Amino acid sequence: MHTFDEGSIQIDGREVAFASPARSRDAGIAVVYQDLSLVESLSVGANLMLGREPRTRFGFLRKRQLMRHVEEFLDAHKIPLDPRVAVGSLPFAYRQMTEICKALIGNVRLLILDEPTSALANDEEVILFDAIRAATARGVGVVYVTHRLNEVFRISDRVTVLRDGADAGSFDTPATDMVELVGAIVGLALPHRIAARASTAAAGASLTLAAASNSRLRGVDLTLQSGEIRGLAGLVGSGRTEILETIFGLRPLVSGGVTPGGAPLNGQSPAEAIEQGVALVPEDRQVQGLVVDHSIERNLTLPRLSLFSVWGWLRYRASVRQAEASMVQLNVKAPNSATRVRNLSGGNQQKVVFAKWHHPRPTVLLLDEPTVGVDVGAREEIYRLIEGAAPSGTGVLVVSSDLAELLRLCDRISIVVGGRIVQTLGRGDLDSAEDLHRRVQVAQPANELVT
Repeated sequence: MHTFDEGSIQIDGREVAFASPARSRDAGIAVVYQDLSLVESLSVGANLMLGREPRTRFGFLRKRQLMRHVEEFLDAHKIPLDPRVAVGSLPFAYRQMTEICKALIGNVRLLILDEPTSALANDEEVILFDAIRAATARGVGVVYVTHRLNEVFRISDRVTVLRDGADAGSFDTPATDMVELVGAIVGLALPHRIAARASTAAAGASLTLAAASNSRLRGVDLTLQSGEIRGLAGLVGSGRTEILETIFGLRPLVSGGVTPGGAPLNGQSPAEAIEQGVALVPEDRQVQGLVVDHSIERNLTLPRLSLFSVWGWLRYRASVRQAEASMVQLNVKAPNSATRVRNLSGGNQQKVVFAKWHHPRPTVLLLDEPTVGVDVGAREEIYRLIEGAAPSGTGVLVVSSDLAELLRLCDRISIVVGGRIVQTLGRGDLDSAEDLHRRVQVAQPANELVT
């Protein structure tokens, strides 16, 4: 993808220089990027075998042979994917798992994984790690890029820290610990453990769901207090994201009601939800949260055009002033507000999504995997943004596959199963992330084949 100016790359002791990604693939190097490269209209099986389909001598596809090969691979690795289902119909986590399988199924010598668990829950992580161990057992080398440091200790033999494009230290994983690793990443010593926040929940509901039901939800009852941060935990497909989408008007209600700030939503549209103070930071920031080819200023202005326009004309200087102010307040690192969002790091892109809703502050802030694909430093900044929203009276509803993150942030955590909230726990009811994981497992059936 990028050429190098000096130094060398060696395979089996011989120097190599690849003119294109296709050449590196021919040499047995497979890469799973953070941004997926799937054909959503094709099935899981067709995506896994794309470019290497079995064909007759006349060029016709051997579909049965293709599906049989894919089924054998998925069964051998105990991966819960149906090879006949269209990729576009799958939840984001299972699309990500399909991308990983596409790399593993080939004749791979070196597998490079960039944030492979960014949208996976604990059970899916276990499946992925088993697949990686099976690959390394047959001699495949793995380079694993992650911001989730607990994964480093679970999966790696050695770890190299990169900071500002330079090697900030390499360690044998068994001989290092979290404090040393985080210190190398951010360039300074950090405390051993960051304490959970003090609750700022106040009397008065910021949001109420009453028996909310649609194609994915089954009578959800939920009350979010002003200033409260509440978490939603569950396996992929349990309905966590669908609860947020329903509140924001992306999924119409069949029955029940959604009431943000005391006034029920009637039209069930994002425009009405925004008008009533509801904001959403979605799971996939590049597709759902940003227009990446537009500037920071354009992205920040887009959901609040009425604040920066007169008689249909945009007050450009006012929008730039507000964008620059929001960039300072949220510490968005970019030359100026005219910078294209595509050119920002993942952490700064996520802060731009937050900044869209910074002025004026929302009544309800919905967060779906808010720290996905961001580094340790950016993650702490995002935590401060979330924790800073609550004291102003904003109710925050957080979906996260990182259970330690939920424990760090939330006053209460609700467990979601099959589109229903089955249990709500206070922070004092839980001993650790492992305790929360056990309760989710007990509450929710084992993960089934996705169809």
